[in-house]
Parts: sequence; structure tokens; C-alpha cells
Amino acid sequence: MNKKTFKSSLLLIAIFCNSISAVKAQSDLTNLRNSQLSFSRVSQAWTKYTDTLRKIFISKDLNYPPKDIFLRSFKSQNEMELWARNSRAEQYRLVKLYHICALSGILGPKRSEGDKQVPEGEYFIEDFNPQSDFFLSMLINYPNYSDVVLGDKKKLGGDIYIHGGCVTVGCVPMTDEVIQELYVLCLSAKLNGENYIPISIYPTRFTKKGLDYLGKQYGTEVDKQKFWVNLKAGYDYFEQNRKLLPVMYSPQGKYVF
Repeated sequence: MNKKTFKSSLLLIAIFCNSISAVKAQSDLTNLRNSQLSFSRVSQAWTKYTDTLRKIFISKDLNYPPKDIFLRSFKSQNEMELWARNSRAEQYRLVKLYHICALSGILGPKRSEGDKQVPEGEYFIEDFNPQSDFFLSMLINYPNYSDVVLGDKKKLGGDIYIHGGCVTVGCVPMTDEVIQELYVLCLSAKLNGENYIPISIYPTRFTKKGLDYLGKQYGTEVDKQKFWVNLKAGYDYFEQNRKLLPVMYSPQGKYVF
């Protein structure tokens, strides 16, 4: 086999493998859709909220179903922002503001199992639970690498969800009505190709007012202050550019923006 023929063979193999991967990915999404909609809570929420969400997105000149959404949560304000864009070349646009109906713990990251803290940092939605004890729920990928490095090595905990029921011991709780809308929205994005829906969880908005509050209430807690300074770099980038940076970490568990 000459060099030219060998390269052509490699190209054909690559095309074949990519085609197989694409077919498998589409099959996986079809199976996910069928599985999720087989549960009455999901199918009823889908029927109830799809048209409403489509109208909201159209009013913002955004495509629906979306394929690029981003959630940003602020603990001290009990608020979650929904952002979206039509392509990676565009900036994110604010779509809607949701109310988080309860909060456990205090401001600061989650560092161990049982501390009742809501995590802080950069995460993504990892799974969808249509049979949650709290109506519907979406799993957040806590602990991430930063949590593993900076948290309790033996008892980090886990199972952090955005869920309904409006109660919490460390999760992000919504009313049942709100979780239905969010679940349909995020599942739609997942089915439309967004494998990892990012969610940033902050103690507060890092405005002057927010920073003054953190300094007044937690000024002596050096580790928290250093952690928040690190998070603020990512927050500031988004505020200035309306785009997200890749989530990377230093060996010491710091976010690298």
C-alpha cells in the first residue's frame, strides 16, 4: 500500500467512525427522550410548559428548543438566572429570573457531607430524575475537582440537586411549578445536543453592594474570602463579555479563568 492509499484509508476509517458515533449519539438521545416522557410527571410538564417556553424564547429572538443555555444562581438573593444564545459566536442573553424558594446553611462553599451547605462554584447538570421524592430533580456534578481538593477528603458528600418540594438540606429547591418548567427547559436543551448544561453558583452578585456585605459578614474568614476572589474572576468575565470560559483547575483546586 502506497502512502497516498494509506492516508485515504485512514480518512475513510475516520469518517466511518464519526458516522457511527453520530448515529449512536442520536440513538442515545432518542432513548433518553422516550424514557423521560414515559413518566407522567415529565410528560405532563412537557405538555404544560413547552409552548410557554417557546413563546418566551421567541420573544427574546432565541431559538426553541435551545441548544445553548446557562444557569447562574445567587444564594443570598435566592435567585437563579436563565441565559441562552443561538450560537457560540453570540453573547448570552438573559431570558428569565427564577426564585429559589429555600436555602440551607450559610454563605460559603460545601466542604463536607452533612454540613448542609449549598455548593458554590462552576458545575453542570449531570442527570435528570423523573421519580424524585421532590417531584422532579436535576443532579449537579458536585463534587467537582475544586471540591475534591479543597473539601473533606473522606466525607465530601454528594447528591446535590435542583429539585421541587421547596425544602432543602444543601440542594437548590424550587416550587413544583418552577421545577417543572426548568426540567422541561433543560431536558429540551439536552435533547437538542447540549450535553453539559453549565450552572454557576455564587454566594451573591459580586457587585459593590455584594462585596461590601461579604466583607462585613465574613471578613475574618480568610479561606472563604480567597475562594470568592477566585470565583469573582469568572463572574467578572461573564459580566464583561456575556460568554463563558472553559472550566479548568489548578493542582491546588483553584479555578483557572
